[in-house]
Amino acid sequence: MPANRAAPSVLVVQNGPGGGPRRLGDWLRADGLAPDVVHAYRGEALPATLDGHDALVVLGGGAMPDDVARMPWLAGARLLAAEALERAVPYLGICLGGQLLAQVGGGRVEAEHGRPEAGSVTLTLRAETHADRLFAGLPERPTAIERHVDAITELPAGAAWLARSERCPYQAFRCGEAAWGLQFHPEVDAARLRTWDPGYLRSLGYEPERVVERAERDEAGAVVVWRELARRFARVMRGG
Repeated sequence: MPANRAAPSVLVVQNGPGGGPRRLGDWLRADGLAPDVVHAYRGEALPATLDGHDALVVLGGGAMPDDVARMPWLAGARLLAAEALERAVPYLGICLGGQLLAQVGGGRVEAEHGRPEAGSVTLTLRAETHADRLFAGLPERPTAIERHVDAITELPAGAAWLARSERCPYQAFRCGEAAWGLQFHPEVDAARLRTWDPGYLRSLGYEPERVVERAERDEAGAVVVWRELARRFARVMRGG
């Protein structure tokens, strides 16, 4: 990148103290991008528009995507997501951020729906990934970190359904040409799971030690897959 050209800016909405961009932010920086993290949970204000930013990333959080009583800033995040869809600004939504994209696009999300997922989970990529700029050619059954009880129950009309898991059908999808929603957490590494509340995991029906063990076993393969996905998102930002 020429020295006189600013790095493409990625607006990142952080919804909770433990939900930062983590290694995703590192990967985007390594690819020459500039993450601009707004710590919305601290009261930092979201911009009114995406002017000045080349992409939008909305991270996870412990609320439904329209729960503005618990997270008032989600009203602004929804407006930004709608703008990204309208203007074809690249968007990446993770967990809550993916559910937000589904809602804004006209789909449906339900609280405490289906069976919860926590820890490393095997995904199955669908045939629609063959023509997708982020997922094409990735392994057909990658693993990814999950932590959710709410779920997307209906995709927006016309969305490309990209991945599923045994417990949760809508693990990844795309709206239009440049907006992706993920139910899983590519930014979370196995070490992070050691900090998760074991009581909470047991309440979901999981044995904490086994959750950590599987995540550590799957880590090497998972990091290769999701690092590549981040690289491709950076490429989309540059018009590739």
